[in-house]
Parts: sequence; structure tokens; C-alpha cells
Amino acid sequence: MSSASFLNNFCSPYKHRFLLPSVLLLALGISSQSAQALNLTTPGTPVSSYPTLNNLSIDWPINDDDDLDGRVTVRYRKVGTSSWQTGLPLQRVPAGSNEGFSWGNKHSGSIFDLLPNTEYEIELSLNDPDGGSTTRLFNASTRAEPSVPASAAIVPATPASFSSVLASASPGTVIVMASGSYTGFTVNTSGTNVAPIVFRAEDPGTTVVNGDIRMDGRSNIFIEGLTVNGMVKFNDASAIVVRGCTVITDTDGIVSTGGGVSNAYIADNVVIGSSVWTNESVGANGANLGEGIQLTGPGNVIVHNYVRGFRDSISTLEGSRAHNQVSIDIMNNDIEIGADDAIEADFTMGNTRVMRNRISNSFVGISGQPTLGGPAYYIRNVMYNVVYSPFKLHRGSIGDVALHNTVVKSGDAFAVYASDPWARALFRNNLFIGGTGGGTYGGFGNGSGRVAQLSGAENTCDLNYDGWGSIGTGNFSGNIGGNSFSSLSGMRSSSTETNAIQVDMSIFAAPVVFPSDGPFPELPVADLRLAAGSVAQDAGQILPNINNDYTGTAPDLGAYEIGDSLPVYGPRPGRHPGYDSTDTLAPSAPTNLQAN
Repeated sequence: MSSASFLNNFCSPYKHRFLLPSVLLLALGISSQSAQALNLTTPGTPVSSYPTLNNLSIDWPINDDDDLDGRVTVRYRKVGTSSWQTGLPLQRVPAGSNEGFSWGNKHSGSIFDLLPNTEYEIELSLNDPDGGSTTRLFNASTRAEPSVPASAAIVPATPASFSSVLASASPGTVIVMASGSYTGFTVNTSGTNVAPIVFRAEDPGTTVVNGDIRMDGRSNIFIEGLTVNGMVKFNDASAIVVRGCTVITDTDGIVSTGGGVSNAYIADNVVIGSSVWTNESVGANGANLGEGIQLTGPGNVIVHNYVRGFRDSISTLEGSRAHNQVSIDIMNNDIEIGADDAIEADFTMGNTRVMRNRISNSFVGISGQPTLGGPAYYIRNVMYNVVYSPFKLHRGSIGDVALHNTVVKSGDAFAVYASDPWARALFRNNLFIGGTGGGTYGGFGNGSGRVAQLSGAENTCDLNYDGWGSIGTGNFSGNIGGNSFSSLSGMRSSSTETNAIQVDMSIFAAPVVFPSDGPFPELPVADLRLAAGSVAQDAGQILPNINNDYTGTAPDLGAYEIGDSLPVYGPRPGRHPGYDSTDTLAPSAPTNLQAN
């Protein structure tokens, strides 16, 4: 596919839909020259704020371009190399407002899966047929994984000596906590960027803190390898690291509220709550409680955690509690029993990246309620036995981008049931399989097995190259954008899904149990990799920086390219004590959590 064709297909869901402003201007007696001036782009200065370890965010503010036909292509290369790589084009984000928040007129997007601690040269090429086309070059660097300097002072501590050691902690101190039982504690001193204060278990898994760890107002504090029976909380903080820990709680797990936290690194933890998988427990009004990992603020990285048994497993904050929720990575987490939302990415404000997460036995897969302008990226997530909807795009969500996700659930395969219209969503190369087993769960109906119930999608939404299936119902029906259909050909002719295909459970290589009797009881984690020769093979669209490594004639649909190994979900090997052992981490936790 040529670059021009790709841009036309991928970036232009609005290309025939915004003629009205110019017509109105002419009706008011304003000259065509003035209308043209409002349609051309006046570019500002592109910026890359809050880099993470593996991704860079790009925002290019602009003025005008009222007809929204400006497009921005992306190239990037590691500084010192000559070969350019093509990035995903930026999303066009018109100025707007929702739920008391507003955002400016811009192009925005991300460059994905970069090397940590590396500087990149970025080339942005703006093309606007009305004028203002230009190319800009600038450099940006990813963050390094937080590390402890070799020169740090090692200070041993026991349960008996810990209070005095804590009181004298200073930047550059590594407090090595011996095996035993400690009471909860509050950190009253901050570290620095080059000299953090570290609390580290001498023998991970045997150092137990009974009570909360509080780091409010602190920065550059590391918590490593501890078992915490309580919360780890850090309001109004920055550069907090929690890794390799086990957190067991009846309330919240790892949390930052108030003014939130910036540039936190929450990695390779096991976080266990008390919510269970029953009809009485699930849903917004169910008997569930606690937030597994909940942060507000920019630049936060939540990766490779195993989270089980919470109301919301991983979440941002909502409404007035949400603070600058931009440039956030939620990646490679393994989630079971999110009794309301497995991942609640509500009130995110641009360049949230929810990637390669595995979600099982959860009420909602990923919530964007709402996304505030976007883009919010949902890429290569797998969702098995979610109840209500894989993507909850309520409250007028704007700017959701879903690429290469795989969903298997009872009831409707993908539905947005709220009456609020949602806009400027972009879906490509996903697999949605629903079917029998629908009903009322947690007080909410999840449909009769329609493939798509998306009547609230505005005409700025662009869905295509997706696979759809309904198991055991004998029909292929739904509604996209107010247009109903009852067959694959009807879907293709009545919506943007002109390249959709119909799929069933035979697309998977391993036997997968379809939840035809409904979502209860809990089902084991499923392997949703594709079978060679299935209709989902080579059925996708090429997306630069997303599926460059595809094999065959085109990318495969869903989260996995045929022949690929499973990603590492949850803690990485060697980074959490007992995660891949036969020891039981908690009464409700599986004994062997590592992916095969």
C-alpha cells in the first residue's frame, strides 16, 4: 500500500464531513478567502512531554484547519543512525471540551516500543491541501529504568532497628530490611534523581510490612521486594518506584490520589484484593471494593503486574480528582477478577497507551469513560470472559484508538450501551467474538449475542478491517452508527467496516471454551493465539510501528501474529519472588501465574 493510500484510509475518517463551516461563513457574507484562511493550518511548535521508558508522546499545537483535513506523518530514528523508521500518523484532535475539561487544537500521537534511555530524532511532516504544510525535526529521549547508583550507602535494618534507621534515612541510602515482620511506616524524607532512598527486602518474600506504607509529598523513593499487608500510598509525589512487591489488601493496593504522582514506575508486582467472581459482586453497584493500582498524574508507567480481586484492577481517576492524565503506559499486566473494570482509563487526556494486557474474568475490559480528546491507544490486549463490554466508551468519549485486540465473551461481542454519542474513535484489526450466554449480570444486561451494538458512534468514528463473530446464535446482527444490519454484507454496506470478516472459534489454535452458559463460574486463562490457515490470517491493515513484523501477505487480526510466542504477562522472570514458583502467593491467587 502506498503512503498516500495509507494516509487516506487510516487518517481520514472525516474527509467528507466538515464542509459546513465554510458554507456558513459564505452565508454570513464572509469572503471565500477568509474561509480559506480558516481552513489552512498555522502550525505551532511540536513538543514531546513526559517520556516513558518505551514510548514517546507528541503534541503539535496548531491554529485553524477548520475543515480538519491536515495530516501529519511521522518518521524517527535513533540519534547517530541513518535509517528512518515510519511511525503511526498523528491523530487529528480538534479543540473541544467535556465533563469540565478542555483541550486545544492539535495533532497528537505516540511512537511505540522504543529503547529505554535513548535519544531519537523525530521528523513530522504536515500536509494540508489548504496551506500551511511544513516539516519539523526535533529530538526527544526516553527515560531509563530507575536504578540505584553503585555508590549508594547500604544500611541494614531489622524489625527492632527499623524505626531509627528510617528516621536517619537520607538521599543515597539503601535500607536493606532483614526477614521479619515490620509495622507500617511513613517516609518523611525525599531522595533525589541521582540519589534515591531505597527500602529493599534482603530476602524478597520474607520481609513483611503489616500496615500501610505512606510516601505523601515525597520524591525518588523506591520500594523493592516487600510483602505489604495494606496499602502503598503516595499522594502529591513524583518519581516513586514500587517493584517486585506483593501487596495484599482488603481495600486499595498501590495508590496515588490528591495531587497524584508524576513519572512513577510500578512494575513486576503482585497485587491481591478480596473481591470475588460472583454475580452479586460484579458491576458498578456490586459487592466489590478496592482499587488494585490507581494513579493520577502524567508520565506514570504501570507494567508487568499481576492484579486480582479488585473493583477496578488498574485505574486512573475521574472528574475533579483527575490531574493531567497524559503520557501514561499500562502495559503487559495480567489481570483477573476486575469486578467492575479491569482497566479503568477514565478521564485520560492524551497519549495513554494500554498495550499487551491480558484480562480474564472481569466485568468490563477497558473503560474510557470518557477519553478527553485523546488519543487513548488500546493495542494488542486480550480479553476473555469479560461480561459487559470490552470497551466502555461512555459519557461522550472522544479519541479512542483500538488496534489488534482480541475479545471472547458471552452476549454482545462489542457494545456501547450508553445513549451518549461517542466520537473520533478509530478501530483496526481487532477480533470481537460474542454469542450465547447473554443475560443480566450485576444488574446490567450484556445483550443477546449481536456482533456490534454501537448505535451511539458518531460519523467521525472509523471502524474497519475487524473480525466479528457470534457463537451459537445463528445470526450476524447489530448496529453501527444508527445503521442496523443482519449479515456480514449488510455490515459492510451500511458502515465503515467495508473490509470486515466473519469469524468463529475455529480461528484459535488451542481449544478455547466459549462461555455459552454465561460468565460464571470463573474460567481458566485462555490461549487466544490464532490457528494457521484461519480466516483471520492476513486479513488486517498494515499499520506502521504497530505491526511491522507481520508475516504473510498482510497482518493477522487480533492480538497475536501467527507464529509469535505469548508476551510476558505479569512479573518478568526473576523480578518477583515466587511468581513463577509453586508457592501460593495468597489464598485467592493461582499457584503458577507465569504464561506458558
